[in-house]
Amino acid sequence: MDFGLWLVYLVASVGLALTPGPNGMLALTHGAMHGVRKTIGTISGGVLGFGLVIAMSMFGIGALLAASAQLLIAMKWIGGAYLVYLGIQIWRSPAIGIHQGKSQGSVNVIQLFRSGFLTAVTNPKAILFFVAFLPQFIDANRNLGIQFLILAATYMVVEFVYEFVVATLADRIKPFLQRIGKRLNRVFGSVFVVIGIALPLRG
Repeated sequence: MDFGLWLVYLVASVGLALTPGPNGMLALTHGAMHGVRKTIGTISGGVLGFGLVIAMSMFGIGALLAASAQLLIAMKWIGGAYLVYLGIQIWRSPAIGIHQGKSQGSVNVIQLFRSGFLTAVTNPKAILFFVAFLPQFIDANRNLGIQFLILAATYMVVEFVYEFVVATLADRIKPFLQRIGKRLNRVFGSVFVVIGIALPLRG
C-alpha cells in the first residue's frame, strides 16, 4: 500500500491504542497481579483477538453485524457478561502482596491468553469501529489480502507495544500497589463490571 497512507494509518492506530479500553485495563491488572512475563500471555491473546476482529471487519462479517440489530444485541450481552465475569474474578482475587507466590504459581498462562483474546473479540464496539475505520485506508485496485496483512500487522504491533508498556509500569510500581492491597482488585473489578453492564445498555 502507499507508504504515506500507511503512515497516516500508523498514527491513527497509535491514537486508537492509547484510547482507554478493556484490553488495556486487563493488561494493567494482570501486570500488577502476575508480573510482566506471564502477562505477555494476556497481551498476546488480546492482540490475536484484535487481528481476528480486523479480519472480520475487512471481509464482511462486521458489515453483517452492523446490519443485524438482533445479532448486535446478542453480542453486546455476551461481551458484557464476560466483562462482568472478569470483574467478579478480579474482585475476588487475593490482594497483591498477600500470598503472592502462591497466586503467581497457580496462574495458567493459557487462561491469561484466553482472557485477553475473549475480551477483544467479544467487544462489538471494536468490530463496528473497524468497519468504519479500515475502508478509509483500503485501495480497491490493490490486493485486499496483502492490504489486510499490512493493516492488521501494524495495529497488532502497536497494540502489543502499548499493552506491554502498561503491564511493565504496573509491575514496576508493585510495591506501592501492595500497600493498597485488596482495594486495588476491587477498583479494577468494579471498572470491568461497570463496562460489562454499560456495553449492552448503550445504543
